[in-house]
Amino acid sequence: MRRREFTIAFAAIAAWPITSHAQQAKKLPVIGFLGAATPAVANSWVAAFTKRLAELGWIDGRSIIIEYRWAESRPERYSQIAEEFVAAKVDVIVTWASAPVLAAKQATTVVPVVFAAQMDPVGVGVVASLARPGGNVTGLSIQQTDTAAKRLELMREIAPHLRRLATMVDVTAPGAILEIREVQATARTLGWDVVPVEISQAEDIAPAIEGLANRADALYVATGPLVLTHRVRINALAMSARLPTIYGYREYVAAGGLLSYGPNYPDLFRRAADYVDKILRGAKPADLPVEQPTKFDLVVNLQTARALGLTVPSTLLVRADEVIE
Repeated sequence: MRRREFTIAFAAIAAWPITSHAQQAKKLPVIGFLGAATPAVANSWVAAFTKRLAELGWIDGRSIIIEYRWAESRPERYSQIAEEFVAAKVDVIVTWASAPVLAAKQATTVVPVVFAAQMDPVGVGVVASLARPGGNVTGLSIQQTDTAAKRLELMREIAPHLRRLATMVDVTAPGAILEIREVQATARTLGWDVVPVEISQAEDIAPAIEGLANRADALYVATGPLVLTHRVRINALAMSARLPTIYGYREYVAAGGLLSYGPNYPDLFRRAADYVDKILRGAKPADLPVEQPTKFDLVVNLQTARALGLTVPSTLLVRADEVIE
């Protein structure tokens, strides 16, 4: 082989693995998923989110990378995880619930943040307005305060004797505080006595519910990562205290609660994937209006009702989206 031909052939061979490596090393967009609670809690939500992403062409490990971090309902972890994602230069942060969303907002003004479910984005200062969020944060609002009265009316159908309502709130959850204020105000307009209960850690749950013995006729639990993580325990304690429970969405009732009315969370997380898709394709969060739920579920647990000696009216059962036997 002539020297010139050999040199060209050798150069081509030598360049091949470099070119191949460069192609393999091409950076994929990274989604930082800040899980407010535990993987077990959010399993169906994550499934809905990743399925929709795949439908839009974003497949984990092939066209995107999803980095999951789970705070396990520990408030101090929200900021830590958000800061880790910012340091890693992820392309977008996805989370839910007021405290984690606020932690992400405080950690960065540059990295886009998408919230799949947030109590009241305007009320807690996450966005400037629903129509024009501004900044780097947008997503889906659950407006839990708007449906508080509906939940209490539904409970009154099941328990017409209700006169004393206990309200439990995790005081470390800004959105839950807004929710419980609305619930308490609505309860008082119905002529009910309100028995407020505050918690801030898992260790507060048992004494709080046990202390309600003979003091309340039902228990309303405001939505938040802490109570969601410990929903089975809360329902077991409420059952021991003979307290019907009221919640904002299905997962609590599937874990033994009596009644829930509120947005369908898998649907919210599915829609959050659309926000991520738009952002990865160049849209700015400031230009993406915050949307509200379009799918609401009324869920009743008949097994819990029977255990509490309550009769659920047939008129309510026919309106229910799901009845757990």
